[in-house]
Amino acid sequence: MKPINLKKLAQELDLSVATVSRALNDRYDISQATKDRVRALANKLNYEPNPYASSLRRQKSKTIGVVIPEVANHFFSLAINGIEEVARSNNYHVLIYLTHEDYQRELAMARLLASGRVDGLLVSVASESADFAHLEFLRERGIPIVFFDRVYDEMPTAKVTTDDFESGYKATRHLLEAGCRHILHLAVSQNLSIGRRRMEGYVQALADAGRPYEESLVLLARETKQQDVIQIQQLLEAHPEVDGIFASVESQAMSSYEACRNLGRSIPGDIKIIGFSNLEIAALLDPPLTTITQPAYSIGKEAAKILFLAISKNRVISPTQSLVLKSELVVRASTLPAPQAARPAYTLT
Repeated sequence: MKPINLKKLAQELDLSVATVSRALNDRYDISQATKDRVRALANKLNYEPNPYASSLRRQKSKTIGVVIPEVANHFFSLAINGIEEVARSNNYHVLIYLTHEDYQRELAMARLLASGRVDGLLVSVASESADFAHLEFLRERGIPIVFFDRVYDEMPTAKVTTDDFESGYKATRHLLEAGCRHILHLAVSQNLSIGRRRMEGYVQALADAGRPYEESLVLLARETKQQDVIQIQQLLEAHPEVDGIFASVESQAMSSYEACRNLGRSIPGDIKIIGFSNLEIAALLDPPLTTITQPAYSIGKEAAKILFLAISKNRVISPTQSLVLKSELVVRASTLPAPQAARPAYTLT
């Protein structure tokens, strides 16, 4: 008689192989009724687990993967530092996978990781990503996943983010209180939750101040910095009334500085600029850049702690483990009235 394997049991029970395996291993996330069904059929068909395969499954790679969209953004450098601290304390290695904001690269990495190269995964998704079936597949294969910063909301796992709506609101309100009336919003992809929530904060702050939302004053990030500079310049030339810029990501703030310089627009005299950024040199720019500063190191560290708890306890990660950490508004000369431009930075919370 041909030996009975997990796949055969799963077919007979109309369950996934992963569910049958968890039931036989008495995993807490499988109902008692399902465990009883699986065990009853396993006994009936004289199922014997393959000890060699079981030992391979129990063997750990002692490596986690970190998928990020870019390294030029200082946020991800700090987040990786937080992740590596936790990994070292658990005697694990970290593999960094860079997508360059490309969905196809993200998809290829998921296929590579499905082979069991890592024991868990920390993911910040690419801006082009709209279909996340590849990440669902990895989770079904038993690879625990925690999202950080850029998340896939629909996957039932933990996400560690910052307060994007509140920060978008705070940034826009700060520009309004600084006297700006026509604020350009430089947005990231609307596929990303961070893009949508920062945009929602911008719109709500305008509404609360009695200012109209103008679709023509919203630009999406382009593929390259030079493309961003060109489109910002073109908009500023078409809308000379713009007196404030809210940049959703670090690179867009830098592009805004270059566009204003090219057009001879003074900062903060003609245009005030604020941006999400963890750049250490923000205070050294001319003028120093007002920023929404995210707790990047803590975001990486907390995401890693959740992942390693799941790995060490062999437990499924729950959405209830998600965390939202607060960002800071650090006011510098780029949003101050011109006579105050030399004043030191200060933080609003």
